[in-house]
Amino acid sequence: MRPVFALLLLALLCFASTKSESDFEEDDSDDFAEFDDGNFYAEPAAKNADSFSGGAGSSHGESRDDPPAKEPRKKAQDVESEEEDGLVEDDDEFEHFQDEEEFEGYDGGDSKDPPIDQKVEPKLNIPNIPMHFRTHWDSYWMEMLMVAGLLAYFANFFAGKAKNARLAQLWFSTHRALLDENFALVGDDGKAENENPGLIKESESLYTLWCSGRTCCEGMLVELKMIKRQDLVSLVAGLMRPQLDQAHIKIELTRGVMDAFVFAVGSKKTITKVFKEYTDLSKFCSLVGKPEDRYNVPTGFGVLSEIPEATSAILESRIITALNKYQSYIDYLHISDQFSGPIQQEEGGTLKQPETKAVLLAGFNLPKHAEMETIKPLLLLIFYLMERLKTYRMSKEGKAKSDKNRQRVEEEFLKSTHAARAEAAAQRREDKRKQEKERILADEDPEKQRRWEAKEQKRQAKRNAPKMKRLAVKSL
Repeated sequence: MRPVFALLLLALLCFASTKSESDFEEDDSDDFAEFDDGNFYAEPAAKNADSFSGGAGSSHGESRDDPPAKEPRKKAQDVESEEEDGLVEDDDEFEHFQDEEEFEGYDGGDSKDPPIDQKVEPKLNIPNIPMHFRTHWDSYWMEMLMVAGLLAYFANFFAGKAKNARLAQLWFSTHRALLDENFALVGDDGKAENENPGLIKESESLYTLWCSGRTCCEGMLVELKMIKRQDLVSLVAGLMRPQLDQAHIKIELTRGVMDAFVFAVGSKKTITKVFKEYTDLSKFCSLVGKPEDRYNVPTGFGVLSEIPEATSAILESRIITALNKYQSYIDYLHISDQFSGPIQQEEGGTLKQPETKAVLLAGFNLPKHAEMETIKPLLLLIFYLMERLKTYRMSKEGKAKSDKNRQRVEEEFLKSTHAARAEAAAQRREDKRKQEKERILADEDPEKQRRWEAKEQKRQAKRNAPKMKRLAVKSL
């Protein structure tokens, strides 16, 4: 009896264990059925296919063979709720993938990007490199012209500078002996730092020479004005208007050595120019008409004369001979006892005439082929004129006319400056009264102040009173 009971009990236990294992497997299949690869993706598609199937079939109701769709959803919701009970709620870290602006312009369905782990060879763009610049010299023509222009400018600068220095030194060496014979000091301008007497270089185209130590003159200044050969622009401009190298001589005569007259002779172009520029020529001289017939000067020369007597005395036979022989080299000769330089613009503060002095001015053209010996007699002409001015004396009529001309010029100047001088005098009187008033107020004497005020009031009343004109009546 006991063995039979034991066998029945063992059979019941085996049946119960097998039953529980089958139930557990069935529950597991139901709980994770929605995560199955086939069911998870296929069930919605099948459902959609059924919903979009023919309308006649759907009207009769669902098929009994279809598995129920609600139970898996409930089980999945239960599992999700259990997982949510055991986890802490947190923001979705993939939330930015839902932002429409994050992948703007990106079409995920048509993307053909390779996987991340696959290496893609980058595409290289090779630019077209130009040929070496030496094969395209025509592209640098502007730069080549600029470099060529700079080279030409600097080459001309050094060449022109050297030529001007050579011509100036050649003139000085040619006339050095003659200058030493007539002056005690040659090339000494009175400056202590001048260790090497001679030509002084003022610029690349201007050289000066100062000579002194001779009777009847204070000194002689020689200016060698060369063509600006160092300046390429001036050199090109000289092709349009040809220029010449010139030597300008200025001799300051001792006051009282020469008589009072103004005179000038030279080429018509230069005489017309200096007549407009210099004060003494414009105020005292007049342009002589037909000087060739009157004074026998060369054709093409003009004469400015103040006293005809003095002009005839200066333009004697020797001077006329020199003018005819060296016509191409003589630019002008200017003699004046009223020389004050170029015409200055009249200013309101100018109440005195400019200072005048007696001078002998001359301008000579230098020879083109540097033959300085040909113009050496012109310096002798200057020394002859100096001796001529020292010995010449005008007649009484000539001196009277000269004095009359200077008085006329003085009166014209006084008339032109009368208003300015009257204003200056009134200003001086006003300044004097102001000084007197300050002195009276500083004295602190009431009686003096009262007398000064009474005097000032009397003066103002007299000044403001109407002016009466007195008439002289003859008695019967």
